[in-house]
Amino acid sequence: MEIRDNGQIYLEGVSVEELASAYGTPLYVYEENRIRANYRRALSAFRKYYPDTRFFYAIKANNNLAVANILRQEGAGIDAASVNEILLAKELGLGGEDVMFSGNFLSDDDIKQGLESGVIFNLDDLSLLPRVLKHGVPEMLSFRVNPGYGQCDIGAFVCNAGPDAKFGVHPDKVLDAYRAAKEAGVKRFGAHMMPGSSIRDPEYFGYVTGLLMDLIGRAGRELGIDFEFIDLGGGLGIPYKHEDSVLDIDAAAANVAKIFKEKIAEYGLKPPRLMMEPARYFVGDAGYIIGRVHTVKDSYSRIIGTDVGMNILARPALYGAYHHIYVNGREQEERMPLNLCGQLCENTDLWVRDRMLPKGTTEGDLIVVENGGAYGYAMSYQYNGRLRCGEALVNGTQHNLIRRAETFQDLIGLMNVPEYLKRN
Repeated sequence: MEIRDNGQIYLEGVSVEELASAYGTPLYVYEENRIRANYRRALSAFRKYYPDTRFFYAIKANNNLAVANILRQEGAGIDAASVNEILLAKELGLGGEDVMFSGNFLSDDDIKQGLESGVIFNLDDLSLLPRVLKHGVPEMLSFRVNPGYGQCDIGAFVCNAGPDAKFGVHPDKVLDAYRAAKEAGVKRFGAHMMPGSSIRDPEYFGYVTGLLMDLIGRAGRELGIDFEFIDLGGGLGIPYKHEDSVLDIDAAAANVAKIFKEKIAEYGLKPPRLMMEPARYFVGDAGYIIGRVHTVKDSYSRIIGTDVGMNILARPALYGAYHHIYVNGREQEERMPLNLCGQLCENTDLWVRDRMLPKGTTEGDLIVVENGGAYGYAMSYQYNGRLRCGEALVNGTQHNLIRRAETFQDLIGLMNVPEYLKRN
């Protein structure tokens, strides 16, 4: 993003005014070159210290196939959290060991379809193993391990490891899980964890890697298992507030590789592939939301009403997440505390309170919401008859619509009214 001399905001080489005119608002916009740069920076750092590194993209963060294809072109596999995300990977031309299925609390149908797909099956708990074995013995199996500790820089609600997380095999049951899988006839093994969410402390990644490797190392040594891969999950963070520090990705990679290699030697493991599945780090800061101000209301406070609400961006209302906001053409103006809301009949739709924004913000202005590339559109929803918006991709001065905005027909298209309800 760039604010040029005339105060106009540009995403790569395209003004937000041009994008709003072309596709309407609200609108998600992604910078292709930023996504590629983020991926290359992270992969280069990790391969510098551990050459046998592979990244998978956690497609749950942003499931637009255009965005996912950018990362596929860069060499990423897909981390799928559901059967439908396995099918999204198939649409990308990916399958087999290019896809990791890391669902949790799976139904029998999830298990059956996941196994039939032929992707890497990553079990969230030992209790799932007997249900998997009803459909046959998979060639390769991984367990998601809860390392016993987790960290998150954006709130406890999204801390995906430790005692309060719902994910992963309890540390005390890791050995039992791999023993049971080996005794069932599984021949090839991997391991996985979720270390936390949006972490910007490079030292943490080495620490949590050590926790996982102690659990996996003991299992490998005692059971005679050679792990083909160990997946350290995601968690690579981005700064949401301008005063937040930026993750030193080189230091994080160095810390991980150091501990990884030390633990491999300590437990006598055959060196496995190191895998990770970032998403936010790749796409989070490459995405923006363009919205338009429709109403300015002076009541107990001044409320700026826009077409960006919690149905378009759920994170602030869901768990108090912060997103920086710009007002196109007004960033150099005097500021005052303003509130910002969407158009829903919920008070939680007043998702920005007492933010220092340009005092002159008025009807017709465009706002630009930062860091909308991850867990933005993917978490949007229909409410009050408000429809999901479109998505666009910019590359230099070129732009393309990569998902159209929904229409009323999309709202009712899956509904069926029985004939007797249509009669008077």
